Amino acid sequence: MYKNGMQIQRPTEGRRARKRAETRARILAAARELFLAQGFDATTIDQIAERADISKRSFFDYFPAKEDVVAAWQDAFGDLLVAKVAVRPQGEPLARTVEAAMSEAISESVSPEGIEMDRLVRETPSLRARMHLKYARMEARLAEVLEKRAPMSSGSEAMLLSEPALLAMLAVGVLRLGSEAWNATARHSRPDAYAHQVFDQAWLCLAKLTQADEDQTTPQ
Repeated sequence: MYKNGMQIQRPTEGRRARKRAETRARILAAARELFLAQGFDATTIDQIAERADISKRSFFDYFPAKEDVVAAWQDAFGDLLVAKVAVRPQGEPLARTVEAAMSEAISESVSPEGIEMDRLVRETPSLRARMHLKYARMEARLAEVLEKRAPMSSGSEAMLLSEPALLAMLAVGVLRLGSEAWNATARHSRPDAYAHQVFDQAWLCLAKLTQADEDQTTPQ
């Protein structure tokens, strides 16, 4: 329905969308509870459907498979990260934007339940094998939102690489390595503070690598 050239959502459409969102959230909550209680492989779609009070057929209206429920949970962090980038001050250096947004997103998303879900993913081969897909989706979304904030290039030559895409790749790589290090050695540290430490080390490493290349090419 349109009014003055604008699309107006019908009340029934709004209720339908709200009901669908509520059902999806119920499925996610039910699956998470079951995964943490009895493991991913031991949990069946029938059990998830029963816990969420829906039919098995309805489950497939929302998710193609159990793995996609976990992917939806993982993508929630990407949603938060993109939102944090969007509200950073305009004109802020993109590297600073990414580091601050990443730290804030981590701070808001970390919970005992979330940490246990992350452990479950790492300890379940079928889920661990799909982790690269999570990072690929996050990288693409981060690059897209950074591209909108990037200043227009004033150079006469076209850049071979997109700076926002490059930064997104580096940032997600830092997140992945930092997450692995935190799980291995630093679980007592606050994840958001640890994220800043990891980024500081990442920038330092990049600077050292660049300096090393320059030193090697300097004539003696």
